[in-house]
Amino acid sequence: MSEEIKVSNAEMNEESLDFTHVGVNLHEGEAIGGKATSFMSDAMRRFRQNKVAMVCLFFLVFIILGAIFFPMISKYTYAEQDVANTYLGMFKTTSEGNFHLFGTDILGRDLWTRLWAGARVSLIIAFAAVIVNFVVGAVYGGLSGYIGGTVDNIMMRIVDIITGIPYMIIVMLLMMIMDPGIITLIIAYSTVGWTGMARLVRGQVVQLKEQEFVMASKVMGASPFRILTRHLIPNTLSVVVVNLTLSIPSAIFTEAFLSYIGLGVPPPQPSWGMLASDGAAVMTIYPYILILPALFISLTMLSFNLVGDALRDAFDPKQRR
Repeated sequence: MSEEIKVSNAEMNEESLDFTHVGVNLHEGEAIGGKATSFMSDAMRRFRQNKVAMVCLFFLVFIILGAIFFPMISKYTYAEQDVANTYLGMFKTTSEGNFHLFGTDILGRDLWTRLWAGARVSLIIAFAAVIVNFVVGAVYGGLSGYIGGTVDNIMMRIVDIITGIPYMIIVMLLMMIMDPGIITLIIAYSTVGWTGMARLVRGQVVQLKEQEFVMASKVMGASPFRILTRHLIPNTLSVVVVNLTLSIPSAIFTEAFLSYIGLGVPPPQPSWGMLASDGAAVMTIYPYILILPALFISLTMLSFNLVGDALRDAFDPKQRR
């Protein structure tokens, strides 16, 4: 009887070799089908899906590259005068054969060149001031939040006092004791502009310093400076980057306003605010002189705001799919 069972089992094994398994492969079904992505790569993917933000980003890149290269390759300089061809209209050519794409101003200076030279000045002031605000605010707010206690209270009260000082008073005082120019505007804006960044970073650090990875670093003997620079501040960058992006339009508008009222860069060096001020004086006769710098200012500020909003949505963990 046992021999018959062995024979039947052998026959079944031989017959089973003729069959192929059809159906779901359990090993493949248990495998991870999607590619693992980090938080940053997933945020950038969501940002790229925002078509409006991508258009604004390309526009900002064009503005930045134009501010760098267009004044360099232009036939004219921003201070070159041609008093025989003042207030030349857009797309006009002089009797000497000189073509002016955006026309000329009251002194016959080429507006195309002055607009891009003004863009260079305005963007340099905005980016430099925002970078200074980031460095000072991140270090100050990070230390305040990490140390905590009485030191935190004292440091935050100092921030409250600085915030209460009107910005225009600081600018006017600096203009009285310093030569007007780009450096003065950067210092004036940075003197009080870092307080918002300090508050933001301090709040993020207070939330993060009790996390497990910070406690593990302390147990392993990491110094407070290392914990702050390698763990806490880098983990606040997603919020900080959004804040920086939204701060740039404010810096551009501040520079334009100060130049508009005569507290900006000294002539003949142009800025968007100075060009708008020159255009406002002849707005009813030559409106294009005012419209052009106002359009540049508006579109640049709008683009930065839309890019900042898109980054805020992209870095929001609730938006992950």
